[in-house]
Amino acid sequence: MHESRFMWAIHVVHHSSEHYNLSTALRQPVAEAFGTFLPYSALTLLGFEPALVNTARGINLLYQFWIHTETINRIGPFEKVLNTPSHHRVHHGSNGPYLDRNHGSILIIWDKLFGTFEPEGEPVICGLTKNIHTFNPLRIAGHEYAEMFRDIARSQNWRDRLGFVLRGPGWAGRRRAEQLRGAEARPGPPAEECSGRTSAQPAA
Repeated sequence: MHESRFMWAIHVVHHSSEHYNLSTALRQPVAEAFGTFLPYSALTLLGFEPALVNTARGINLLYQFWIHTETINRIGPFEKVLNTPSHHRVHHGSNGPYLDRNHGSILIIWDKLFGTFEPEGEPVICGLTKNIHTFNPLRIAGHEYAEMFRDIARSQNWRDRLGFVLRGPGWAGRRRAEQLRGAEARPGPPAEECSGRTSAQPAA
């Protein structure tokens, strides 16, 4: 969900809180089923019983609840194997070194194996790289979709349009900045050719 924009648009609800406490664990996306049905369906197609998949998901969610806290610092040798409050705080950090790190749900060893582990060092700044500053549930649930559709509408080719849906949010931010720089660098048409708009009549 951190590596594909349309999946991030679902998951961003959980990361949009600027506070890190047990209530953050309950801040779950309303549209999660639209993203999670793919991997869970694949498991059942491979032969895993749906009841087993649901049980495993339930255990995962229960485990993840208690690690959403700043009250607990480190838990000794368990830090080497388990996802802990310290490791998961990093996952929720918007600081540069913490972006897209510590994905493991219960075991942190996966991040150590795949190179996405980052120990907690500098203070964690929770939230998004561009916070939305609202408690409106519709805005919280839909702001990334709106931004994604704006990016698609501004794009001039299908490669970018597909990229803004399928590639990661980091790529989307970089590509958007490139597009805006390119638009600013291009000379505009004469004022009389701008759909009747003059320099004294800026676009809405």
